[in-house]
Amino acid sequence: MIYFGNPIFLYLLLLVPLMPVVYALVRSGRKRRMRRFGDEALVASLMPSWSSSKGWWRVVLFALGFACFAIGLSRPVTGAKLAKRETSGAEIVICLDVSNSMLARDYSPDRLTRAKLAISRLVDRLQDDRIGLVLFAGSSFVQLPITADYVSAKMFLNSIDTKSVPVQGTAIGDAILTAAKSFSTQSEKSRAIIVITDGENHEDDAVQAAHDVAKTGIRVYTVGVGSQRGEPVSVDGELLKDSQGEIVVSRLDEKTLKDIAAAGNGIYVQAGNDEFGLNPVIDQIRSFEDEKLSSIVFEEYDEQYMYFFGAALVFFVIEMLIGQRRIRRRLF
Repeated sequence: MIYFGNPIFLYLLLLVPLMPVVYALVRSGRKRRMRRFGDEALVASLMPSWSSSKGWWRVVLFALGFACFAIGLSRPVTGAKLAKRETSGAEIVICLDVSNSMLARDYSPDRLTRAKLAISRLVDRLQDDRIGLVLFAGSSFVQLPITADYVSAKMFLNSIDTKSVPVQGTAIGDAILTAAKSFSTQSEKSRAIIVITDGENHEDDAVQAAHDVAKTGIRVYTVGVGSQRGEPVSVDGELLKDSQGEIVVSRLDEKTLKDIAAAGNGIYVQAGNDEFGLNPVIDQIRSFEDEKLSSIVFEEYDEQYMYFFGAALVFFVIEMLIGQRRIRRRLF
């Protein structure tokens, strides 16, 4: 399978089909200017060495060279083999609230985007730990099973929004139980669940769920997102209203989140705009006794960019050598 180290450069490929279009427009404008001097055939006879077909060949070769150059910039790599890697660390499952209340803008730009950014930075800090992701609103599901593939974790993270879970609500207890079932059989001691939410639980008994999970040796940490005064929720540019027509204001329920953390033998941290709160949680998880974990990963990636740069150079050189004049074939 081919992967791209800098996939953003692939957007340059959108320019490739525009090149012949632009050239056709330039040729059309040139013909109009030639007609001002007189008959088109007569003007063309005054330039017997000019080749119209070579212009198209040059454009095609330049477009191919540019396409190869863009692909080379995106750093294509191939996985040479699968390998089993032994590591020592913890298993962490993050439960992320994706209900509409996470669109409140008491964080910049909103609660959900700020939480995703904090999780992404957390993934950058991980070394030998394994991470999983559970999304929840009115129900919950495993978005990313426990893995040591941090690249895939960040890819899954980018695709998350409030439409990821179709049922609205906030079922924190269900999310905790779903996360507890997603741990691998390799881990017994170093297991942690981090719940990121505003704490407005409307569906189940999250404190009891945390208590039941803690009996199995899993610790439950909570990160509160929001403010005590509350913030209106904006969905698709409009303020969310309840059945009575009142504007919905989402407030942080710290008491519930503290009770969940206490029942789960963890700690509660309120997220801030500068320090989101994941670092203190991870620092405490670091004090766990590391467990030996094994995982299957891709190793020895083979860089392929040099082949595309080489092909681009060949196309550019041929394009320059073609020129714009006809080949004058004279035997004597």
